[in-house]
Amino acid sequence: MEDETAGRVHWSFWAIAVIGLIWNLMGSINFVVQMTPGVLDAYRESERAIIEGRPEWATAGFALGVFAGSIGCILLLLRKPAAYYLFIASLAGVIVTMVHTLGIGIDFDPGEILGIILMPVVVAAFLIWYSKYAEKRGWVVGKVDKE
Repeated sequence: MEDETAGRVHWSFWAIAVIGLIWNLMGSINFVVQMTPGVLDAYRESERAIIEGRPEWATAGFALGVFAGSIGCILLLLRKPAAYYLFIASLAGVIVTMVHTLGIGIDFDPGEILGIILMPVVVAAFLIWYSKYAEKRGWVVGKVDKE
C-alpha cells in the first residue's frame, strides 16, 4: 500500500536545503575571494597561513567541497537523488582540505577549530545523511522502491 503523504515535503526539508545552499554558497564565494590576488590582507594571520601555504591538491579539495556541496543543495531543492552523491564528493573534498589545514601546525583558537575545521565536516556529513533520510521519506523523487 502506498503512503499518501510520501509526496508531501515537510517544511523542514526546504529550510535545511536552503540553509545548506547558503552555507555552501558562502564557501564558494570564499573560495573565489581567496583566489583573488590582494585580498589576503583582510584575513587573520592563521587564515593567511592556510591559504598561502595551500598546495594544489588541497585547493582542489576545497573547490570540490564547496562547489559539489552547492550543486548538491540545488539538486536537493529540486528533489533529485543525485544530490546524495554530490554530498559524498563534497565531504571527500572537505576531508582533503582538512588534512592540509591540520597538517600545517597552526595553534587554532576554539573559534577557529569550530568554524574552520569542525563545522565544514559536520555540515557535509549531515547533508549526506539528510539527503538519504529525505529520499526514504519520499521527499526526493526519482527512486523507485522495489518491495
